[in-house]
Amino acid sequence: MIVVNIDYIPGREIKEVIGLVRGNTIQAKHIGKDIKAGFRQLVGGEIKEYTEMLSEAREIALRRMIEKAEELGADAVINVRFMTSAVMSGAAEILAYGTAVKLK
Repeated sequence: MIVVNIDYIPGREIKEVIGLVRGNTIQAKHIGKDIKAGFRQLVGGEIKEYTEMLSEAREIALRRMIEKAEELGADAVINVRFMTSAVMSGAAEILAYGTAVKLK
């Protein structure tokens, strides 16, 4: 599966637009890591617990989007974007979305 964040595949022609595909997840860290992150916020620096959480969530959302595109028979997903929103303290939703297409 080809996945790009531009509206074309270099060197390939789009035969058919299948439509919007998306994948999402809501992730939170367990209370121990949440407390640790809170302390780190007081002293400054990267909050690695949340960096890890969001990286994992992006991978899950991207994988789910690709799975949906494959179910629809797509060869590629173009214009891929990510969106993040806070759901509650210490938890975030990651949404990956793009346009599923068939290539010539």
